[in-house]
Amino acid sequence: MIKHFQDKYYLVVELKIGGFEKLSLLDYPGKISSIVFTTGCNFRCRFCYVPQLVLPEKIKETKEIPENEVFSYLDKNKKLIDAVIVTGGEPTVYEDLPRFLQRIRSRGFLAGLETNGTNPSMLELLIKNHLVDYIAMDIKTRLDFEKYNQMVGGVLSKKMFEDIKQSIRLLLDSKVDYEFRTTLVKNLHSAKDVVEICKSIQGANAYYLQNFRNLGPVVGKEKLLPFSDEEISEIISEGKKYVNILRRR
Repeated sequence: MIKHFQDKYYLVVELKIGGFEKLSLLDYPGKISSIVFTTGCNFRCRFCYVPQLVLPEKIKETKEIPENEVFSYLDKNKKLIDAVIVTGGEPTVYEDLPRFLQRIRSRGFLAGLETNGTNPSMLELLIKNHLVDYIAMDIKTRLDFEKYNQMVGGVLSKKMFEDIKQSIRLLLDSKVDYEFRTTLVKNLHSAKDVVEICKSIQGANAYYLQNFRNLGPVVGKEKLLPFSDEEISEIISEGKKYVNILRRR
């Protein structure tokens, strides 16, 4: 069930966990982290590799992980883990997200959030109340409505698109640690798309390119392909003119 709240759409139910990765060395820069995957998303990105967290019919088949089970593990491994990242799906569809992040931070962990940027009011609330230490925002493609809408499965509204641009501005102007990132798909992106993104986020702390990897079923139905190493190097060379652009392997 979804309700309308302060011009945003939130899931009424408590935050639901559909996956838990106990240890990661890659997702929070310089830290050992655990990753919490929430279910539900307001996008249908064609290259998304977690359809079990996005598509309602797949979510029904996904076993929910009790919140206390996650925190039991975290409490037992405080000396090993530095940070906990909440991703999805899209975590900001839950109005319960602030409480969950507070529960993470109250235990002494750094709190990270991965988001598609469609909920700037939630991001602002989290930043203002010091509930998040690091935000990673996906920029799906250049900021052209039609192009973006195709990338996210045809579900984008004009309001959502403006919210994405507002989230970009919010992070660029904030003091919270953050990064922007794009997953590159040969079929869906051009080098020009990435350069246009670079131009739109000039001054950003960091902009990471992640090459598409065939890890199994994706939300879309077409066969997707990665860029070559040489192509990515060329894109980075051009993008460096505008922003601190890096490749994440």
